[in-house]
Amino acid sequence: MTSLIEFLQGRVVEIYGPEASGKTTLALHVIAEAQKLGEYCVFVDAEHALDSSLAEAIGVNTETLLLSQPDCGEQALSLVDTIIRSGSVGVVVVDSVAALVPQSELDGEMGDAHMAVQARLMSQALRKLSHSLSQSQTVLIFINQVRSKIATFGGFGGPKDVTCGGNALKFYASVRLNIKRIGLVKKAEETIGSRVQIKVVKNKLSPPFKTIEFDLEFGKGICQASEIIDLALKHKILTKSGGFYTYEDKKYHGRDAMKAFINNNEDAREEMKLKIKEKLAAGHTEKEKVADAIVTATDSEPTEVIASDSTDDEVAAVEA
Repeated sequence: MTSLIEFLQGRVVEIYGPEASGKTTLALHVIAEAQKLGEYCVFVDAEHALDSSLAEAIGVNTETLLLSQPDCGEQALSLVDTIIRSGSVGVVVVDSVAALVPQSELDGEMGDAHMAVQARLMSQALRKLSHSLSQSQTVLIFINQVRSKIATFGGFGGPKDVTCGGNALKFYASVRLNIKRIGLVKKAEETIGSRVQIKVVKNKLSPPFKTIEFDLEFGKGICQASEIIDLALKHKILTKSGGFYTYEDKKYHGRDAMKAFINNNEDAREEMKLKIKEKLAAGHTEKEKVADAIVTATDSEPTEVIASDSTDDEVAAVEA
């Protein structure tokens, strides 16, 4: 994640998904990794719901974390712009876009109609923020909620959910991550976490539509041991036969036993992480060689360009 933070400097990232899917937890993990690099981080808590104990359990240093709980959307986005312009902050997280209430809505009555006020606010703010980000090394992360899209005539097959705050964020975001819960993690009869899937629905920095799955433990965050096991199995560092896992000629009965070994043995954990990184680096180099060979072989061949009017949301809906 350290190299990922450096990769996203000066960019806007949107993390969106349904309730209790792990959006804030993922953002807090990014903050924790940035703090390890010595970066100052800001958490704009527009929802006024940050759990400091969860943040500390994930690894966030809450003493150095700058926390803001703004009164309205204009105040929050103005603060974000000022912080980015200062050039002294590595990561800014806004939680969430849906909670950025415009001042005009706060001043009005409960039943008043406020058509597209929040969308206009986000559009105006992102024009300024994108300019500020281009001159800084800050990673700006917006957490967003989803709403059910009301079906209209001719809308069959379109996306069922829509994000809050209009379409501006979809255009300005360099990376959009769709996170959702796909299962539960249980220990005996007790549910201890969720199985979470993240899909990259937009990526200006590398190919999109990649997915990843991991375990999210309640009160602890992303389970690193489970992530190591999944990647080690994928790259043949670990082997599995029935309910037994084998690592360096030693067998462990069950996933829980393997997780306990990884959690309790720092040297083995770091060794496995190093082996995984080496495998990933080797795989990336091999892919580059194959891509270069394909480009060389097809340089002389005419390329047919096919226009597409579909959006990233429509592509996601068709795939679903």
